Amino acid sequence: MNEQIHTRDARTLTLSGGLAVLNAAIVEADRIGQPMCISVVDTGGNLLAYGRMDGSKALSEISTRNKAVTAALSDEPTGGAHADVELQVTLAQENKWTNLIGGLPIRVDGFVLGAVAAGSGTGTQDIAVARAGAAAIAGAEMFPDFVPMGAEDTGIIRGSHPEKVRG
Repeated sequence: MNEQIHTRDARTLTLSGGLAVLNAAIVEADRIGQPMCISVVDTGGNLLAYGRMDGSKALSEISTRNKAVTAALSDEPTGGAHADVELQVTLAQENKWTNLIGGLPIRVDGFVLGAVAAGSGTGTQDIAVARAGAAAIAGAEMFPDFVPMGAEDTGIIRGSHPEKVRG
């Protein structure tokens, strides 16, 4: 019997790799002056490294973990689903999937090694910090053509206060 039918090659981040990603992301968050929560997971969505910088939003701990898991398991950056399906897909995945911008799979030579996610800034800041973290892994894809489709980073803060616009 052909063994290739029953097995496939796989790679995953180690703890050392996860810490390198976390530290590179922290450096970028410091550089842009935006405290972040940062999560790094392996290919199965298991947490390898986490940091909550002083001044970051406490609730971002949960969202960055969900962003990282979503990116690792879907092999796509988070924030790419159209806003019209965000809620339906989230509910179908028992609230474990998110379309918030800032989760990035760490893919090298076609293998997803894990993912990194950042949160507490704008979607643009979150993805920049995640990219900086992923760049700590040699050959990691940066997804340069990724265009967010979700409603999260429109510049307008949702709710009944239209005067609240991000600058």
